[in-house]
Amino acid sequence: MNKTPAVRFIGFAEDWEQRKFGDIVQTRRGLTYKPTDIEESGIRVLRSSNIDEDTFVYGVDDVFVNPYAVNIEPVRKNDILITSANGSSRLVGKHALIKKISDGSAVHGGFMLLGRTKNYDFVNASMSSSWYTKFINVFAAGGNGAIGNLNKNDLDEQIILIPDDAEQIKIGEYFAALDNLITLHQRKYEKLKNIKKSMLYKMFPKNGSNVPEIRFKGFTDAWEQRKFGDIVQTRRGLTYKPTDIEESGIRVLRSSNIDEDTFVYGVDDVFVNPYAVNIEPVRKNDILITSANGSSRLVGKHALIKKISDGSAVHGGFMLLGRTKNYDFVNASMSSSWYTKFINVFAAGGNGAIGNLNKNDLDEQIILIPDDAEQIKIGEYFAALDNLITLHHRKLKKLEQIKQAMLHKMFV
Repeated sequence: MNKTPAVRFIGFAEDWEQRKFGDIVQTRRGLTYKPTDIEESGIRVLRSSNIDEDTFVYGVDDVFVNPYAVNIEPVRKNDILITSANGSSRLVGKHALIKKISDGSAVHGGFMLLGRTKNYDFVNASMSSSWYTKFINVFAAGGNGAIGNLNKNDLDEQIILIPDDAEQIKIGEYFAALDNLITLHQRKYEKLKNIKKSMLYKMFPKNGSNVPEIRFKGFTDAWEQRKFGDIVQTRRGLTYKPTDIEESGIRVLRSSNIDEDTFVYGVDDVFVNPYAVNIEPVRKNDILITSANGSSRLVGKHALIKKISDGSAVHGGFMLLGRTKNYDFVNASMSSSWYTKFINVFAAGGNGAIGNLNKNDLDEQIILIPDDAEQIKIGEYFAALDNLITLHHRKLKKLEQIKQAMLHKMFV
């Protein structure tokens, strides 16, 4: 068995040693309480919802109990919160280091475990490495409707490899700093998304109004009604046969090429023989729209195609394409309230049916638009905001990829 990681800090060369998890981490079961113990305030009970990915958070639906119902020790800063049981088996075993908590203010609930240890940053990082993933896959029972469960004794008895204290501290400090960077970029990313959501609400007219709440200086005229199809040329996509698919050729853009509201290339993109293509290729600044999908909530999602080589791609049969002069404005408008309401009414689906958006319904939809000059200003604003959001999202993804790579290389 290999007992050294692939990447180490300078000065460390000794083999890592085997230990039982329970010998280095004190694990404790959580509080069992009755519905009558719940109050509006009191002692907070930490649950699975207090772990967002691998970060500890307070939740809007946190539960509080009467202090007299608490018969276990409160959690402390730097304890590790672990989900031990959950109706969703994939959530069993998720964990987070409790970074901010007031003394005596909270306990962990009955479906949770708590880990307390000296080198908490190292242990928490270790629990994101391969040994823990394999352990959870083997020991966390569940599936077929059963509640997933992680047994405290199984975790305590698990054999892991650890270095001496000095190396544990260095590794822990590294991953703590990396987690802080990830959290920082996550917050910036979420803040920018919230700004965009707010400005979409304020910079487009609300129901019954023909002017928005916020406008650029110099614009005062009322917005005018237009059919969507009068300002946007929409086109249906390519229908192709399985025999048309090749390893390379013309890329067929699908719903998977829209990540939230950003155009992306995908690892599972489909290519077809050029001779199978009988529609016009997509162009830069076309708007890609999902018109049909097995998941109804994805119907109507859209993205502006920012980077594409001429003639290299077409849109698929379950997609629509929009082409318009003021594309940044129209794309932003399609993230505002009129479009959300339109999709909720006109995109059929549910109960197992494929969700569907009809081209004619979209073309006939009445929307409000300002003159060209104001469209351009609004479009430029949201394009700049989208660029900032994309920048922080890329930084966030890069940091997450670095973390995953280093978890693989810095643990045995």
